[in-house]
Amino acid sequence: MSLPQRIAVTGASGLIGTALVGHLKSEGHTVQRFVRRPVVAPDEIQWDPTTGFVDLAPLEGVDAVIHLAGAGVGDKRWSAKYRATILNSRLLGTTAIAQAVAKVQPQVFISASAIGWYGETGNRAVVESDRAGDDFLAAVCREWEAAADIATDIRVVKIRTGLVLDPTGGALGRMLPLFRLGLGGKLGNGKQWWSWITLHDQIRAIAFLLENKVSGTVNLTSPNPVTNQEFTSALARAMHRPALFPAPAIALKIALGGFSSEILGSKKVIYFQEILWVEEHLLFCLVVRQQQPEQLSSVSSAYVASEVGRMMQNVVREGTAAQAGLSGLSV
Repeated sequence: MSLPQRIAVTGASGLIGTALVGHLKSEGHTVQRFVRRPVVAPDEIQWDPTTGFVDLAPLEGVDAVIHLAGAGVGDKRWSAKYRATILNSRLLGTTAIAQAVAKVQPQVFISASAIGWYGETGNRAVVESDRAGDDFLAAVCREWEAAADIATDIRVVKIRTGLVLDPTGGALGRMLPLFRLGLGGKLGNGKQWWSWITLHDQIRAIAFLLENKVSGTVNLTSPNPVTNQEFTSALARAMHRPALFPAPAIALKIALGGFSSEILGSKKVIYFQEILWVEEHLLFCLVVRQQQPEQLSSVSSAYVASEVGRMMQNVVREGTAAQAGLSGLSV
């Protein structure tokens, strides 16, 4: 955003939220964080998604609200109880925030969603205009996005985020220790498509959406989805390790339960129309529905193909540096 603004963020302590808050503050913005306990700092706003309570007074005059909160889909085995937690944390939380946003009327409301919207896509590429899938997470995303639409008369952006990659957490954070030991490999048959975005690009994308007049649903993914086989091979090469230990599908299903469908399932998600900005170390695409498909920016296939390897080298380097820093602090 071109001028310092006041921005309220839910989910500020999560992987994306922590990085986003840091970035926004570094750009000179004032950030207010939603918390569920009584406030103890002037930058906090109390809310309770289970009851729908949001303290509106601190939100008066806010310029933007970014809603990222929701129970992690990969944090626990999908029991019936945890499935309800995944759904309710999004439905109730988004409803509460959207109702508050409708009252305080910021310039923009950015609400999280996920590429889980599309369900299993196989080898078929999907874009924002494609219908929702039929599985559990697709149903969650339908409810999630519908709740965001409660916020009316303002610009609403629903970000369908892909697999966020960062060495400090998420899927990559869990995979790195195994690959460092040379115990990594493809998951299942490795043919499933993974639509990914680095955490760095995710933050840049959200900042872009704050500043530019984009509304509706937006896929936050790299323009080059890759198969799990390609992904794990690139990670192994970046770490100078073999990838000789595939995880059989049946083992993943036993270990992860319902969440295994997200690891073994295929989601080939791409941008709809136009790559808005491409930098040497950043390849991020964003939808602008007003443009025509034939106006797609051209990016060489060699450059696109190199991005996965480059990304892996970068995150491995960052992860190694972070680990070294932590080791230096140990006593």
